[in-house]
Amino acid sequence: MITNEFYDTPTQGAYEQFELGDLLLECGETLREAKLAYRTFGTLNANRSNAILVTTWFSGTGLVMEGVYIGEEHALDPSKYLIIVADQLGAGTSSSPHNTPAPQTMGKFPNLSIGDDVAAQHKLLTEHFGIEKLAMVVGGSMGGQQVYEWAVVHPEMVERAAPIAATARVSLHQKVFVQALEEALKSDPAWNNGWYPSGLDVRDGMDRMAMIVSTLGWSREFYQEERWKTVLGMSSLDDFLNGFMKAYFEPMDPNALLCEMHKWRHADVGRHEGGDLAKALGRITAKTCVMPIDHDLFFPPNECEEDCKMIAGAKISVIESKDGHFALNGVEPNYMAQVDAALGELLAT
Repeated sequence: MITNEFYDTPTQGAYEQFELGDLLLECGETLREAKLAYRTFGTLNANRSNAILVTTWFSGTGLVMEGVYIGEEHALDPSKYLIIVADQLGAGTSSSPHNTPAPQTMGKFPNLSIGDDVAAQHKLLTEHFGIEKLAMVVGGSMGGQQVYEWAVVHPEMVERAAPIAATARVSLHQKVFVQALEEALKSDPAWNNGWYPSGLDVRDGMDRMAMIVSTLGWSREFYQEERWKTVLGMSSLDDFLNGFMKAYFEPMDPNALLCEMHKWRHADVGRHEGGDLAKALGRITAKTCVMPIDHDLFFPPNECEEDCKMIAGAKISVIESKDGHFALNGVEPNYMAQVDAALGELLAT
């Protein structure tokens, strides 16, 4: 075990941890004395019908969801709903490689899946909150992969589903991309098969990974129009790459990112029906709004549209942003207005 202050409350804000006990994982291992980090906003009503689950993306925690997506000015309004934001297992605040004791610490932390995240969240909701129905499950990117998992595995619980910038099965193109991220990070000798005294020692590998994320995380238009100046306020391309992208990942734990990459690269709800994606998506009974971002190079709109066609009654609401996948962070003002409109319409049904 090692310490990493980035995942502590002074940086991440207030969150709680639910004691999951021993969690049996899809890989066959058991994560001992597992903990799931979460934060809540609002109050559960008398008939427990106003709960919304918000899931998180690669490298992200509930902090960004709290700051960007939740508030009385948004569709995720805590004056109307109990909003539960669940962090991923393995992502730093929940049970993760750096904070789990031996024999599962650091390089011996088990491989996790999107299914494991949903199993942990289901345990939190049913055992801790006594929730049997969710008014909505919403999340972006890897959070959207969790939304699909929820809607397929627990259709009886999910009344509405809103996957943002995500697909139900990761594409082969993305598998290659994520593999490149993994290899870039592991290329740093300081990674040492997951055994290092500090994540900062793996800075070179993390910087290589950040550069690769920069290629597809933002759109071509973002670069051609120099939106790092107009949207982010960076003075040059190098200022953006060093002061924003590399700086963003630097304080994070390398093993946590690798843990999330494994889940990202293997996400596929089709596994519940022997690889038949259409049959798996056919299980969904939730009112579903699929929300791709028009300039997203990770989860292009055409791939999201194909998923939408396989879900009964689903609609698609394309979010416009030249920031590409990183529009999820809500830096462009018009982004959240579009998201709020789509979520508000879904919640009204």
